[in-house]
Parts: sequence; structure tokens; C-alpha cells
Amino acid sequence: MCAVRPWRTVGAWLVAAVALLAVGQAAGGTFVNDFRVPGVESQEATDTARDHFPAFGAVDSQIVWRAPDGTLDDPKRSAAVRRMLADIEKQPDVSKVDQPLPSPNGKAATTTVSYDQELGDLDTSHYERLDEAAEGARAAGLDVEFRGMVIDLGTEPTTSAAELVGVGAALIVLIIAFGSLVAAGLPLVVAAIGIVAGTALVLLVGAVIDIPTSAPIIAVMLGLGAGIDYALFILSRFRAQLAAGDAPADAAGHASAVAGHAVVFAGGTVVVAILGLSFAGIPFVGAMGIAGAITVGVMMVAALTLLPALLGLLGHRVNALPLPKLRRTGRRGKATGAAAAVGGGGPEGQGGGADLTLDAHGVAAPPTDSRAARWGGHVHRHRLGYACGATAVLVALTAPLLSLRLGNPDDGIQPPDLTQRQAYDHIAENFGPGWNAPLVITVTDAERGGAEALAAELKRDPEVARVTEPERSDDGAASLVTVVPRHAPQDKEVSDLVHRIRDDLAPRALADSGGRALVGGSTALQIDMADVVGERLPWVVLAVVGAGTLLLVGMFRAPVVALKAAVMTLLSIGVSFGVITAMFQWGWGLDLVGVDKTVPIMSAVPMLLFAVLFGLSMDYEVFLLSAIRESYEKTGDPRRAVIAGLSSTAGVITAAAIIMACVFLSFVSVPETLIKIIGIGLATAVVIDATLIRMVLVPAVMGLLGDAAWWRPGRRKEEATAVASGGGGDGGPGGAGGERAPAGR
Repeated sequence: MCAVRPWRTVGAWLVAAVALLAVGQAAGGTFVNDFRVPGVESQEATDTARDHFPAFGAVDSQIVWRAPDGTLDDPKRSAAVRRMLADIEKQPDVSKVDQPLPSPNGKAATTTVSYDQELGDLDTSHYERLDEAAEGARAAGLDVEFRGMVIDLGTEPTTSAAELVGVGAALIVLIIAFGSLVAAGLPLVVAAIGIVAGTALVLLVGAVIDIPTSAPIIAVMLGLGAGIDYALFILSRFRAQLAAGDAPADAAGHASAVAGHAVVFAGGTVVVAILGLSFAGIPFVGAMGIAGAITVGVMMVAALTLLPALLGLLGHRVNALPLPKLRRTGRRGKATGAAAAVGGGGPEGQGGGADLTLDAHGVAAPPTDSRAARWGGHVHRHRLGYACGATAVLVALTAPLLSLRLGNPDDGIQPPDLTQRQAYDHIAENFGPGWNAPLVITVTDAERGGAEALAAELKRDPEVARVTEPERSDDGAASLVTVVPRHAPQDKEVSDLVHRIRDDLAPRALADSGGRALVGGSTALQIDMADVVGERLPWVVLAVVGAGTLLLVGMFRAPVVALKAAVMTLLSIGVSFGVITAMFQWGWGLDLVGVDKTVPIMSAVPMLLFAVLFGLSMDYEVFLLSAIRESYEKTGDPRRAVIAGLSSTAGVITAAAIIMACVFLSFVSVPETLIKIIGIGLATAVVIDATLIRMVLVPAVMGLLGDAAWWRPGRRKEEATAVASGGGGDGGPGGAGGERAPAGR
């Protein structure tokens, strides 16, 4: 009864948002990148090394000095480096500062600063103190850059600018669509309150589980896009009901019952799909899913409760502050253009004519001479050709996916102006590319001489640039051997080396002494992660597609429609993967997104992007099919139902897609490459869904299926079509059976 008692609902939301934010700031956790992958060899190597070498795996930072001219041997520069290290040794939580290691050419040096605290106990001030300590060395003419976990913590990307761009673009689209400042502002108000509450909940969850630093950005991206869209669909239905003569409370109730029902299923599909990431068995991927699901879930609840309450308060004033230039009227006094397409209108005197009318059955019935109606009729007449043509285009756009290569994210893919990227480049230039992420091999249960035999075997491999002498643990049970490859961490040659060590070199070297050699280090961990993703992705796909299809069967009670929707969603996901492969891996248009070189697709991206896209891509399918089903349940005519559904949703879905695409693309400005890939992938899927699939493939395939689309087990065709002669039916989705929903559901 949110619309009947609006002040209670609005007050409860405001109190809850403020309280959650306060508690989240006070008791919430920090976001940390914990890339553990249970059950893989590299993780076992890390855990074993920590058992025998207490200092191994400590939180650290790497310092890189470079002399732009001359060398580091200059007395003034050497003294500046020594003073800098002495200053760092006195800083809080610093446990050890290693001696600098000079590069072979004498132009650079690097060292490691270790901390005695866990990463979650550190903050940005630790990086700031390191940077302040470098001022003297910089004054002496040296370039000083930093890398490592503490540096990542202190340079987390912010999204405020991206959010402003996305919200600004959404506001422009909403103003054009509705022709009213009040109506345009409502979805943004609901989204803003939902984002505050959702972000606070993610902070609280961060106190219990490790949430990656990129997860809140992804959650805000999804929350803004989904929240504005869900509010837009309900608001459009509310305005149509007002135009049909409903009282505000009744209009809000009917909008919540019909459009809100579709929001529940669409949002539920998104949440279920994202939570499917838990099946991946990779903790940080599952944590990303939890953060996204929380935010989308909060947005869905806000659209179903807070928005109806605001609509109940505003009533006909929802059309206040109209913009006349965007409210052109046609010969019948009905709004035309973008405003008419998506709900720009209300009763006379409240902003112009209505965009939708309701027929005798209570079904949205736009003018049959509308562009969408004419297009729907055209596609229906040529449905076989359009179905085949659209499918061919989608398959062609998916083709680059066949060359997808999962890679290893490192600081080499960071923006060129970040200190991590500059430190990475200095090391690669002066030490060699393999120095940026050496392999660390833990040798256990081997007789004396076993680790030395392994080191000697490794030195003979052509991909190995350097092998350190084995370091034996105090208990004598383990040894560490560090291997520096000749190529960069993300290169295929390094991946081949890891597998070669495991399958051939280590077993042969330890054949006489016994024992095990576990290949670890960040590069090996990323390689193992790629292997795990390759093994488990099919199961995640099966779980997500299965759960999503079952939800659709539950909503429409039509297995054929649910299966068709799942297949079309997979096509749009394939196109998204094809586009990001062509852009980021092939290099097509990289300059447009601020990336200066090609990068492999990061191992976690396919799994994360698939789950998110499956949920989001179902949104427009659900809203379109809901409109088609609503008409079919009333008329029993599949052709008329498709045309009516396409016509009644064309404008609102177009506006929603533009908004969501703008929000996703705005996050491409965030420096982190992972966010760029996800933003491009999400925007691509949304555009494809709203155009080629919704406007071409769906009406064509539904036309080919006819009545068979709505077949359900145990139901005869006569029962399915009896509604055309007043037989009723089950009301379709949202309970749209011609009766008005109770006010303010």
C-alpha cells in the first residue's frame, strides 16, 4: 500500500538509507584484492611457502628508481636514495626494507618494502607517506615510481565523474522522453537513494568477506542502469493509467501490478544470474557477484516501493514543469516524437495527450499507424527472411569470440600516467619484461640437492632469463627458487613455461631426490585462474541459463517462449564477447577508450560478464514479451499481439536502452581496464538487445511460432484462445486480466 500511505514509505527509505550509510562507514570493511583460487597448484605453492617462510607473502610495495640521464652511481643520487630508505624504515607498520637491486645497465634500481599488517588494516596514508619520502630523490633528478598491493590501495579509481556523466546523459534522455522535468527527475531520485543504500550494504558485507576494489564500481554501474530502467518502466505505465482516467493511487497500484510484476522477474533474473558466479569456485569472482546482486536487488525494491509512494504523492503533478518544445502535438492532440513514444503525456492540461491508450480489454493499444506498428507488420510479413538475416548478422558479430585468449592482468595494462604502469615499464626496460612477475617455485620433501638440481635444469630452458640460488627454510623442509622468464607475464611463452615446468622439467629434475615442486607467484596464479575459468565456465553457463529459463517459465508458463528468450540472450552475449575481443585483443578502436596497447581478456571477465549480461539482456525480453502476452491473453491473435507488444514498448524500451548504454559507456572513462572491458561489453549487449533482437529477431521468430509460442503442457489451443471471445484466462504476467489492481500495491 505504498501509494496509499506514501509518507511512511518515503520516510522509511530515507531513514534506512542514512542509517545504512552511517553504519557502513563506521563498521563496514575495506575493499581488497584477494585473488586466491582454492584447489590450484599456485595457491598450494603460496600456502606451503607461508608455512615454511613466515615472511613470505607479506603485504608489500615495490619502489623503482630510474635515472633519466646518467646512472644511479652519482653520489648525490645515491645519498638521496639512502635517505629515502631510512625515512621509510621509520614509517608506521613497515617491518622490513630490502637493499636496492640495481639493473644491469646501472640506470635503475628496485627494492621491496614489507609491512607487518594485513592489507585490510592499511589505508591510503601508507602510499601517501611513501610518495612523500620520494621527494628528495626526485629533487636529485630521479624518477621514483611505486607498485604493489599498498599502492593499489592508495590509488583506487574513483567513479564520481563517470557517475555524473551517466546520470547527466540519463537526465537528458528522460527529459526528451517525458517532456516534463518532474517526470524525468523521478527515476534519478529513486536511483540515487537506491545507490546510497546499496553501496552501504556492500560496505557492510565487506566487513565479512573480501570484496575486490573493482566490485563497488561494477555494482554502481549495474545499479544506476538497472535502477533508472526499472523506474522508467513503472513510471511510463503509471502515466498511461492516469491518461486513461485512473485516480493516482489506483494508477500507481496498476503500474506496480503490471509493469512492477515484470520488474520483479527481470530484476530477479539479474540477481539470480549474478549470484550464479558463486558456482565458479573463485572467491573474488563470487564476491563481485554478491556486490552486484545486492545493488540490483536494492534498486528493484526501490522501484517497487519508493517509486509508487512518490507517484502517490505527486499524482497528476508528475507531469508538472513541461517543456513545450518537447511536447509537440499531432492532429488528434496526442503527443508525438520521443515524448509520445515513452509516456510523454497525461490528461489534458497536465502536459499534453497520453502516449498510450487502453482498449476495451485493458490492454495498451497504441495507434496502428505508428512507426513501430508499421514496422512490426512489415517484419511479420517477411518473418522468415528477417529471422534468418538477423541471426546471420548476430553470428557474424560473434565470430571474433573464436579467437578469445584469456590473459594475465598486470600493471602493464594500466593507463600510462599511473605510477604502477610507469614502474612496470621502467622494470621491463631496464631489467627485462619477466622481472615484473617472476615465478616462485616451492620445493618440498626433497633430499638435499633436489632444489639445486631443479635450478640447474631450469637454467637450460630457453625461456628462462635468470634462476636464483635455492633459499632453504629454517626448518629445512622446503626451498624457494625464483625464476625470471624472458617474456612479459601476459605472454603465451610464459604460460607455456609454467606448464612445461610442471609437466616435464620439475619431475625430471626431482626424479632422483624425490619431493614436489609447486609453481607459484602471481603469474602462475593468473594462468591457473584461466584454466579454472575454462573448466568451470560451462557449468556456470548451465546453472545461469537453467535458472533464468526456469524463472521465465514460471512467469509466462510457456516453455517455448522461455527457451526462445534464453537462446536470443545467448546470441546477444556472444556479440558482446565478439566486440570486446575485436576491440581489446585485436586493437580495433582502442584509442577511443583510452587504452594504448592490446590486452588479452582477463580470466575473470568471461564468467563475470556472462552472468551479468544474461540477467540484463533478459530485461527487455521480459518487458516486450509481457506486453505481447498481455495482448495475446485478451485477443488470442498472435499476430496482433506481437504488433501491439512491439508498438506499446518500442519507445519506452528504446529510451531505457539509451539510458543504460549511456551509463555503461560513461564508466569507460574509469582508468581500470577491467571496468572499460565490462562497460563496453554491457553497452554492446544492451544496444543489440534493444535494436536487432527486439525490433527484428523477436517479432520475426514470434511470427514464425504463432500460437505455438504460448503452448503450455496440458493446455488445449481452445483454452489458450478462449480469451478472444471473453473467456478470461489466467491474466498473463502481472495479473493483467482486465481487472484493475488494488491501489498502491
